[in-house]
Amino acid sequence: MAIEKTYAEINEKIRSGKAVVLTAEEVIALVEEKGVSEAARQVDVVTTGTFSPMCSSGVFLNFGHSKPRIRMQKVWLNGIPAYSGIAAVDAYLGATELPEDDPCNSNYPGEFRYGGGHVIHDLLAGKSIKLEALSYGTDCYPRRELETYITLNDINEATLFNPRNAYQNYNCAVNLSGKTIYTYMGLLKPNLGNAHYSSAGQLSPLLNDPYFLTIGIGTRIFLGGGIGYVAWHGTQHFPGIQTDQEKNSYGPAGGTLAVIGDLKQMKPEWLVGTSYLGYGATLTVGIGIPIPILNEDVMSCVSITDRDLYAPVVDYSDAYGQRIPGNLGYVSYAELKTGKITINGKEIPTAPLSSYPKAREIAGKLKDWIQKGDFSLSEPVKLLPSFQDQITAKTLDINGV
Repeated sequence: MAIEKTYAEINEKIRSGKAVVLTAEEVIALVEEKGVSEAARQVDVVTTGTFSPMCSSGVFLNFGHSKPRIRMQKVWLNGIPAYSGIAAVDAYLGATELPEDDPCNSNYPGEFRYGGGHVIHDLLAGKSIKLEALSYGTDCYPRRELETYITLNDINEATLFNPRNAYQNYNCAVNLSGKTIYTYMGLLKPNLGNAHYSSAGQLSPLLNDPYFLTIGIGTRIFLGGGIGYVAWHGTQHFPGIQTDQEKNSYGPAGGTLAVIGDLKQMKPEWLVGTSYLGYGATLTVGIGIPIPILNEDVMSCVSITDRDLYAPVVDYSDAYGQRIPGNLGYVSYAELKTGKITINGKEIPTAPLSSYPKAREIAGKLKDWIQKGDFSLSEPVKLLPSFQDQITAKTLDINGV
């Protein structure tokens, strides 16, 4: 008999403390032992996690009104510009924004010590932040200047809104040139001196739901240490299956999510300001997504292993920057996690930009929340473009962070 469960049935089990919850790492052994059908019968929820740099992130801030009132035309937080063309005292601070006097790469490679992501982290850490604002002045908002210090508690509302997070899959970056290069994939040594990748592989949320069978608008998630939601599909959302020139399948490609949540209930250890030598500043974000085991198809998806998941190897010295199609081949995450791969006949050391231990911790925390009845599942509106909606499968070609 086919196994079919509903969100209501699974949530009732969560409320009664009877739900069986495993992480995406734990469920692999169960499926190997019992098979997909029996595992789907036994398990109600599988939790996933990722902790990675995610540039397309930021926070909407409502500062409240000063006396006299000001219509903020220009805003700076610890010297970092925030976009204020929204309303009188609203602003959006982007994770990659830099101080206006930052030397950037004029002294190459630049250090990018402090940016928008660091401000977000400092707010969560309870630090005092310098707020500066300028205005042209109006009859209803007469004040023209404001300089003060604020904390997260002083701000009316702080809403984390990240337009593109949780990339389904990502390139493995290498450097074919004869010089060191500095990229959003880190420092890449010349002549295939190293290889960097950025995925939790078998724990990564969208690799465990490649066809968006359960993840959609309104999905409740672990976000930055608190509770958030999927707001929409992310920018650069290209779900599909990677294929090589011979049309061999190499697994999921490039789906993304836009996510939202209340910054005030998040934690600084799960939203961390990050600097990339020679590239810029960003925010490292912790995301965990629960996957309800509605049927055997879903269980089949969440039982994937690092052996089944592949990243395309891309040259960042020329091909990536010039948008030259193709790659140097595919490597499994199992291979990448051994610490070395072979490309063009050369053995290359590998290193992750994402943290697998932190991804494991996120999946574990989410599992704990669900088992305690503190976190229930939300049934999403399936407006995300699904794999079935794609006219043609797309070979993964990341457009940049």
